[in-house]
Amino acid sequence: MAVPSHARGYENFSGDIGRTTADSTPEWSYPPTAPAGSPNIIVVLVDDMGYSDIGPFGSEIETPTLDRLAANGLRLTNFHTTPLCSPSRAALLTGVNSHRAGFGFVANADPGYPGLRLELADDVLTLPEILRANGYATYAVGKWHLVRDATLHPAANRDSWPTQRGFDRYYGSLEGLNSFYYPNQLVSDSSAVEFDEYPRGYYLTDDYTDKAVGYLKELRAHDATKPFFLYFAHTAMHGPLQAKPDDLAKYRGRYREGWDRLRQSRFAKQLAEGLFPEGTQQKPRNTEPGYEAREWDSLTPEQQSRFERYMEVYAGMVDSIDQSLGRIVDVLERFGELDNTIIVFTSDNGGTAEGGPEGTRTYFAQFAQVDEPDWERDVPHDDSLIGTAELGVHYPRGWGQASNTPFRFYKGQTFAGGVRVPFVLSWPKGLPRIDGDSGIRQEYTYVTDLAPTLLELAGLSRPSVRNGLPAKDFDGVSAVEVLRDPAAVSRHTEQYSEMTGHRGFYRDGWKLLALHEPGRDIDDPRWQLFDVRTDPTELHDLSEQFPEKVAELSAAWDEAAWHNTVFPLITRSDLARRRPEEERFGEQVRILPGTPTLERYRSQRLIAYRDFSIAVELEGYRSGDEGVLVAHGDPLGGYLLYIENGRLHFGYNAYGRFTTVDAGPVPSGSRNLTVTARVRPHLRWDFGVGIDGVRTADLPNQVQLVGMSPWTGISVGLDARGPVDRELRERRGVFRYTGDLRAIIYRPGTIGVDEATRQALDSEAELIAE
Repeated sequence: MAVPSHARGYENFSGDIGRTTADSTPEWSYPPTAPAGSPNIIVVLVDDMGYSDIGPFGSEIETPTLDRLAANGLRLTNFHTTPLCSPSRAALLTGVNSHRAGFGFVANADPGYPGLRLELADDVLTLPEILRANGYATYAVGKWHLVRDATLHPAANRDSWPTQRGFDRYYGSLEGLNSFYYPNQLVSDSSAVEFDEYPRGYYLTDDYTDKAVGYLKELRAHDATKPFFLYFAHTAMHGPLQAKPDDLAKYRGRYREGWDRLRQSRFAKQLAEGLFPEGTQQKPRNTEPGYEAREWDSLTPEQQSRFERYMEVYAGMVDSIDQSLGRIVDVLERFGELDNTIIVFTSDNGGTAEGGPEGTRTYFAQFAQVDEPDWERDVPHDDSLIGTAELGVHYPRGWGQASNTPFRFYKGQTFAGGVRVPFVLSWPKGLPRIDGDSGIRQEYTYVTDLAPTLLELAGLSRPSVRNGLPAKDFDGVSAVEVLRDPAAVSRHTEQYSEMTGHRGFYRDGWKLLALHEPGRDIDDPRWQLFDVRTDPTELHDLSEQFPEKVAELSAAWDEAAWHNTVFPLITRSDLARRRPEEERFGEQVRILPGTPTLERYRSQRLIAYRDFSIAVELEGYRSGDEGVLVAHGDPLGGYLLYIENGRLHFGYNAYGRFTTVDAGPVPSGSRNLTVTARVRPHLRWDFGVGIDGVRTADLPNQVQLVGMSPWTGISVGLDARGPVDRELRERRGVFRYTGDLRAIIYRPGTIGVDEATRQALDSEAELIAE
């Protein structure tokens, strides 16, 4: 029968509709289905790993899984990224240049300009969205860092979170860095996971791997053929560096010869492997002011002993990443799917110099780059603790230059040390190695090329619309021809780069580069010119010899910058700017027992650079009540207030230097306990502790927790996640308060640190957050 014109809900139904099922014909709708035989896709993205840190690119670190994949797959030796993390991740997942995607910097700032939205726009399609539209299951594990830090809390808009950006499931850290033993916050899908205490033996890389393997096993238990996309974005190798005991022990004593000889030996292996043309040279070490690394043999025996420990930790972490990939490869083999899985392994940027010339055993204190007397950027903890759960460390930049062998400079700069990274691709079924093919590809490729390349390899189409808006076109180009044919020429012939004033422009084998010099006008670059066809390590500046080429490429950079939303250029001071609405994070808040641990950034705004007070409301203290009342932080810095054996204690962890004061007995019936903090000069606080309005203890002249410290947020009624006081954790665990705790009230007061100092501290923290 004909459906009446006034009927509703049948518009797109192609079956027959009658008054009963007897005279009707059903019709079902189905979600997209991938073409038969579509490959699985795995992208493993490592954080802050330099060009030479894995076996296939010259490393002595044991990476048998990567060695195996490279031996049967491809190595792209001329693969480039952006200089920093969030921009590279945005470019990788969208195929769109980083500024155009909204990520001209990392997601720990908010300058307020189009190229610096620091959240993905509604018209930017992501690779998982495209693959899901083609019938793929999509999973993300690990570091995300495509969400502004001010929107990490549960009340925020989540449009740029993983499950709103095409992933069916997500497990990991939205932050740019984290502790490997005590992550400050992990997210499952779109909600924080409530860990009061991490289990003994916990390690973040293993946790990520467990979840990734679980996702794949779960999928195959329900669907034997549906292809999947797994985006595994490691938090490693970002500081603070921490390794599992067995991995740390494995590399004990391996780096006594130092970073100069390591750089030489890695380069020799790279040349022997054919990664660079014959005649390629490398500079022995970085010598430019602010980037320089001392000659290893000039160091004292004590320095050498400590510095080698840092590299042992780093090597153990690289080894752990290879073990993680090995577990995933093992699962694929057990499913019989390894041959039809595209596996990509790469890094978001080059190795880092953030540890400074000497490294640090106190990670967050290192980044207080202000001239304050008695500020300890490296609290002298016992060297045996380096790499363990007790410290947050980072290596000296001499190891960073070895990581970036054979290139100059580091992450954050547009020179090759910051942007040229290892790239391994394996797909035995679709890209088999032909006899005589070394698997080495030396053509220029860029991070935006990955998305279109994967889609072409899988034979998949790209939607043209997202959320009703025309989707931004890819800036990347497919590199499939280069992958299939060793003689093919890259179609990616030019590319701009920019990061906080550092600039670069590549065109047809020429590179124009500029380091932004402190104090110099950000729009007045001092250009250097290199012919990277004959000088891939960028040693011989040809700018004076070819001024016309400099003029050509500098004009091209300017045009590309306007074309890709790069302007306005931002300075370091611009990074500290925040939208006015964030001022509400500094308003009084009442936190009830049972409230999940507050998010890190929100917690920090209650105390940063200011006077503040904490009021503890009890229903009435009773003899025998004990436990932690409030805690904020972890082993890398924080404070807590607790009652034990009838006495009130305040503990302060100044970047690993811990002090406790006894505030005396708590009288029966007490209802109000207080902590006050008053700013004093030179980034210090004076603390006072009180019981029922009577001041009972003082802890004066304590260094402020600044930048990104405290790392773990506020917990009420226990010391959750990472312990502020390790000795107390060992004795009492998270030490839940047993009495009747009504509420904790934070009352933020006057900001007492001048704006220039705050800007310097916050901008430095934002730079290391990626």
